[in-house]
Amino acid sequence: MPSRRTRKLSASPTTAASAVNHHAAFIPLVFIMMIIWFVYRAVFSFPVWFDESIGKALFFGLPVWLYVSLSGSRSIPDTFSIAKIRPGLLMGIVVGGIFGFVASIISLLQAGSDVQAVALFSSPLFWGEFLLALLTGFWETLFFFSWIMVVWQERFPRQSLLKQIVAVALIFVIFHLPNAFLRLPTLGAVRLLLLLFLFALGQALVFSRWRNGYTLALSQAIWGMVLLIHVG
Repeated sequence: MPSRRTRKLSASPTTAASAVNHHAAFIPLVFIMMIIWFVYRAVFSFPVWFDESIGKALFFGLPVWLYVSLSGSRSIPDTFSIAKIRPGLLMGIVVGGIFGFVASIISLLQAGSDVQAVALFSSPLFWGEFLLALLTGFWETLFFFSWIMVVWQERFPRQSLLKQIVAVALIFVIFHLPNAFLRLPTLGAVRLLLLLFLFALGQALVFSRWRNGYTLALSQAIWGMVLLIHVG
């Protein structure tokens, strides 16, 4: 009689094959959503508040909800489970603070300006922008990491973690191509995309460790606000 370890090892290829078949429609669906998102960005020009709330709810949130409903996946909604709220938010403050601090220092070094105290937290405009940043962080975390990265790792379990992280970061950048080139000159767009690629690599690495959507959503919101203050 084979040992428990032998039975477990022999069952692994079957389990991996089942996961691959389970997510057979994943890549075509991501490609379809990419085309739809490109068309939306190229044809329509809605206010930022609409894009970050209603627009991304439709194009990022709805496909994930449909995918979870049809596939019955538990690993995707688990990234936003109630038990992960507190540790996720605390870690999000830490990670977002590190991202924000580095971005601030780089911006100050490039601009050569002095540090001045500004009463940002007392401004209603700041909190309005922060709410939009949170919405952006939530929808993009749900789409690119809770869905794409989780399913990518299940779909390609034999890939190294480095290849998985790079693949997700590239998809993240590709989805941001229209916004970058429509808003900025070519050189500025390339610089922004490189920054987004490095950011996505960091987010993917953090996500691979904790699988916590709250961490990524909050850290992205903080990072986005720092860029808005120092760059935007």
